[in-house]
Amino acid sequence: MTAVTTPAADPASSTVPLRAAIAALPAYVPGARPTGAAWKLSSNENPYPPLTSVLAAIQSAATDVNRYPDMYATELVETVAGYVGVDAAQVVVGNGSVAVLQHVLEAVVEPGDEVLFPWRSFEAYPIITAVAGGVPVTVPVGADGRLDLPAMAAAVTERTRVVLVCTPNNPTGPVVHADELERFLAVVPRDVLVVVDEAYLEFVRDEQAPDALAVLRDNPNVVVLRTLSKAYGLAGLRVGYALAEPRLAAGIRAASTPFGVNHLAQRAAIAALQPPAQAEMAQHVDALVAERTRMWDALRAQGWEVPVTHANFVWLATGERTGELAAAATAAGVLVRPFAGEGIRVSIGEVAANDAFLELAATWR
Repeated sequence: MTAVTTPAADPASSTVPLRAAIAALPAYVPGARPTGAAWKLSSNENPYPPLTSVLAAIQSAATDVNRYPDMYATELVETVAGYVGVDAAQVVVGNGSVAVLQHVLEAVVEPGDEVLFPWRSFEAYPIITAVAGGVPVTVPVGADGRLDLPAMAAAVTERTRVVLVCTPNNPTGPVVHADELERFLAVVPRDVLVVVDEAYLEFVRDEQAPDALAVLRDNPNVVVLRTLSKAYGLAGLRVGYALAEPRLAAGIRAASTPFGVNHLAQRAAIAALQPPAQAEMAQHVDALVAERTRMWDALRAQGWEVPVTHANFVWLATGERTGELAAAATAAGVLVRPFAGEGIRVSIGEVAANDAFLELAATWR
């Protein structure tokens, strides 16, 4: 009798099944990284070097990296609390605001709960929702790039557990206005968590923008999310934080990764929130806001319909031409962030980089 042989299993391939939600995740697409001489306007980074006092703090802390960091980031939590003017029990820090948001959802979302957010908005939202076991529900952003809060309120159901409000909205740029947010919160059930994501807060110059801390004081179902990656230039160290009422904050903290903020990041963030770094950061942000205004004006003069932006980027609705134009930009040495079939986000960078993009964008018209 002839033995039947079966092909050997590929030792590099696992047969362990993944969760269906994980297997179906959309890929997070980061901003392209330069491989040669190119301007990188594909990630919403601060183009300035680290703040002087922050760099000194990092250098000093480097001698202690053989030791574990403070697991609870106690000094950082107290520093953030003093900086924003809340009790330390209301502060949760983490490895960037994306990780903090992940812990927020893990703390409140049961399998099958709905997480509602605008679209297009921050690309991580559907990924984080699925990982937490939630069901993503999206509401289209308006043609002007603004969140449609009345439509979002109408989309809340008995299964809605969390609503994400990104302001300024990434990648389109507009802010939610205080009166809009007030009306929205008045109709959202109090057992639905509303996350106000303010990653670009420091770049906002719209006087109608909400005071998120006042909103938090008046609405215990609100969590405010912030980051030090953008204005403070700590994108490479990853520090973000959530502000919430103490019971919610304790739950988020319980879901957080132990030692989630490394030692260098803790020391850098503490330094960043001190007066010397604050003054230097404000100068950088003012310069970037001035460049943002210059780019927005120039693009409008070229004939582009550019949403009013209060972040550190501009948005071009390039539709079906998006892939073609992004490839042309790369070939010209300017890296931008395309969203297939929708548009291109261009971060505010060095003056020369912005000039290079404006020259290119003019040829696209």
